[in-house]
Amino acid sequence: MLDQTVLEEFVRQLEIYAVKTGYVGIFVLSFIGSVIPFLPLPYLFLVVILSDTLDPLLLGLLAGLGGALGKISSYALGRFGYKLMGEARRRKMDALRRLIDRFGALGVFIFALTPLPDDILYIPIGITGYSFTKFMIASMAGKVILSVGVAYLGRAYLYLFRAFEIGNGLSTAISIVVLAVITVLLLRIDWELFTAHWERDGLRGVLTNLQEILVLKRSKNSSAPG
Repeated sequence: MLDQTVLEEFVRQLEIYAVKTGYVGIFVLSFIGSVIPFLPLPYLFLVVILSDTLDPLLLGLLAGLGGALGKISSYALGRFGYKLMGEARRRKMDALRRLIDRFGALGVFIFALTPLPDDILYIPIGITGYSFTKFMIASMAGKVILSVGVAYLGRAYLYLFRAFEIGNGLSTAISIVVLAVITVLLLRIDWELFTAHWERDGLRGVLTNLQEILVLKRSKNSSAPG
């Protein structure tokens, strides 16, 4: 197994490289941080640091692009597994692919947009022979939106931190409050209901039923649309 000290030193050197090389560095680091299945290297916190001196939009675009390209390895691993299957097993996987064709891109997008461990979805997606083009579009959209959002939020946070000269104690307290609010929102959202409305009516369905999705009110019949 890879020694933990060696791994930590490797990550530290990558961080130094990213800070020194800017846009190129964050692209390379985000790619490397995503290319090894089930061994993600943190790069989003570097997006926050670099957002203070680099353009957040371009920074987020490059970080998202690198992250999405890195995830090709997970999809390819699944496709390799598909090629090793017998004919009967392939037919079953082909049938499964037809079933997930309708919502596969949404799943890839959600996993790319959130901290969910996306390899647990991307490898099976590859096994079923799901369209590589659809996979990449959804993965890239999720990674780019996430990275751009982190870049802009990081710049805003650092700006406010300096503007108000927040001390360490108060800064920690604010961070805890912000984290608590984000956590409550993540737990409060009915993700099953969100997905159901999205699949049926897209963004309009989500916005129309936002109160129910946020569990501010409950459907009389069930938590998901019929």
